[in-house]
Formats: sequence, C-alpha cells, structure tokens
Amino acid sequence: MDGIASAVEDLEVFKRAYRISLAVHRRSLGFPAVEQRALADQIRRASKSICANLAEGFARQGLTPADFRRFIMMAMGSADEMRVWIRYCLDLGYIDEATWQSWRQEYHEIARMLQGLLKAVQHRV
Repeated sequence: MDGIASAVEDLEVFKRAYRISLAVHRRSLGFPAVEQRALADQIRRASKSICANLAEGFARQGLTPADFRRFIMMAMGSADEMRVWIRYCLDLGYIDEATWQSWRQEYHEIARMLQGLLKAVQHRV
C-alpha cells in the first residue's frame, strides 16, 4: 500500500469522517418529524457516504488505482455537500451556531485531508 494504510479504518481521514458522521446522525434524530425523511435523512446519508466511498475505493485500489481516486473524489464531494446541508440546519434552527462552526470546520479539514490523500494516491501511479 506504499505507506498509505493497511486498512481503510487506519486512515486518519476515515476516523475523522466516521466520528463526525456519528455526531451528525445522533443530532439529526432530534430534528422535527417533518424533516426525518428530508433534511435529516439527507445529512445522515451524505455524512456516511464519505466513509463508504473511502471504504469502497480502498478495497478496489489493488484492482484499479483509478477507482480509488474516483472514490476519493466522490468522498470530497460529499464533504463539500455536507457544508451546504449543515448551513440549512443552522438557518432552519436545527443546530446552534457553535455546532455549525465546529462541523463546518471539521468538514473543511476532512476535504483538505482527502485532497492530500488524492495527491498521495496519484503519485503512486
């Protein structure tokens, strides 16, 4: 694996994305009933898709390194998507300013880490 990791769970970006997806999931369960099949469901799926895309891409990297890059880019898109969704959560009053700031910063950092991982993977080929 050229120093990247032996398992997807060993990647620091995976660990961070997993932790925040749990926080998002737990918080979204308290959203109003009208949002459970809308915004709450959307943020649960988008937050978890970062880890899911990393896992799927990581598993495929031995077969085709281009797949890993593609899945990293999808994870980056999900991290950026979450920054939009959490803004809606703030503006609709479902999360407070401190939570929004914290989550926004964490998703920014996750996106930055994914960019670094993408560069590392591109240099291996």
